[in-house]
Amino acid sequence: MTASTNPSLRKIIHIDMDAFYASVEQRDFPELRGKPLVVGGDPNGRGVVAAASYEVRQFGVRSAMSCYEARKRCPEVIFVRPRFEVYRAVSSKIREIMYDLTPLVEPLSLDEAYLDVTGLQVHQGSATLMANWLRAQILAHTGLTASAGVSFNKMLAKIASDINKPNGIAVITPTDADAFISTLPIERFHGIGKATAKRLHAMGVKSGADLKHTPAAVLVQEFGKRGQFYHDIAHGRDERAVKPERTYKSVGSETTFKDNLHNDDELRVQIYEQNKDAFHQMQKKQLIAYTITLKVKYADFTQITRSHTLSTAFDSAESAHYWLDKLFLDIPRELPIRLVGVTFSSLAPAAQLRPQLNLFE
Repeated sequence: MTASTNPSLRKIIHIDMDAFYASVEQRDFPELRGKPLVVGGDPNGRGVVAAASYEVRQFGVRSAMSCYEARKRCPEVIFVRPRFEVYRAVSSKIREIMYDLTPLVEPLSLDEAYLDVTGLQVHQGSATLMANWLRAQILAHTGLTASAGVSFNKMLAKIASDINKPNGIAVITPTDADAFISTLPIERFHGIGKATAKRLHAMGVKSGADLKHTPAAVLVQEFGKRGQFYHDIAHGRDERAVKPERTYKSVGSETTFKDNLHNDDELRVQIYEQNKDAFHQMQKKQLIAYTITLKVKYADFTQITRSHTLSTAFDSAESAHYWLDKLFLDIPRELPIRLVGVTFSSLAPAAQLRPQLNLFE
């Protein structure tokens, strides 16, 4: 099943959870409800804000801000450390609800995703009713609110989901799109960051209308291929398809030796090689793993596996060596060995690690 390639016929929903990490914490700990809350690191160190509750956002606290700055802006702020294993579990439940509607789901992170609902006949064929069904199901099953944007392309759907936050929905139809885009500050266009916005301002381009009236050739000359994209979105054109996530249950690598091996040091070298290859494959697929498995096949063709699961993801091939050594010691070695393999499983998108920013300590 593939998404429609005709933009005029498409119906795209963007679901964005409201202050996701902070909302999970307030759901699980009632004493935090209604309080200015930051999920993040040490305000006395280099910690950053991973999520900010709506109560603290009124003080100007935002994600990626230093926790030190957050406390300066709101001295009453409460800091809690992130619980990513909980957020991943909640995200998986939300994903299940989305797949109940359509297989065309493109996750962007733990808390947001695109859905292509083109041609679906459920809910009277209305993408708006489908979006509201999703929001109601998410609330019923997780106790959390989500906002939704509905439009005929990804860019407009994503912008729309931010219009009536929190716990709201906005719809941008083909009829409304031109007027909506014209009044939009260029900073609101997804794909235009601060540096690009500054350069556009210097060109006198401050709104969607200004961007629309800037010739494509001028934008291409200034920004290269991205210039054509900016020209297209100013005209409401965004033909990017919703790309369903391919589900990998495991990623691994194994090798069969020309001659059976019995020497532990030689076997470790081969195990590390397979580990390196498996980890490289996982990186190419933009995945992370929490479980590692060592496989051994003996000269008599019997085989055995040993696994270990971590609470945090393996962050490098070398970080797996310690556990592979322990697993190897647990494998009987009376017989020569003809094959070794290393497999990573309990997989998740690598994007799930990005909110940590490696600055929580």
